[in-house]
Amino acid sequence: MEQTLTCLPVARPQPTEEAPQGLCLDKGYDYDSVRELAAEFGFTLHLRTRGEEMQAIKKEAGYKARRWVVERTHSWMNRFRRLLIRWEKKAVNYLGFLHLVCAYITYKRMGLLG
Repeated sequence: MEQTLTCLPVARPQPTEEAPQGLCLDKGYDYDSVRELAAEFGFTLHLRTRGEEMQAIKKEAGYKARRWVVERTHSWMNRFRRLLIRWEKKAVNYLGFLHLVCAYITYKRMGLLG
């Protein structure tokens, strides 16, 4: 994690009290060394600790597991065989089909395609 934070390609502004900079991590980064490193770089850490999600599930009746938007969208995109197995030789054609699939998923999600 230290190498990632030191090699940030975009210069970031200095965090202040009025404009803190957050760093969102999952429970795989739940270590004291990570917390110290985030404080050293001036990040406000947003981290779910291990076991915290299970406690939330036990408290709420009818709790559904939350699936991240990106993972869900990738799952929907994998239904299109042409994306899953890349047949196109040119990147432009593949990118065009990727945009077409994203538009289809968006319209379907909005209820415009039935």
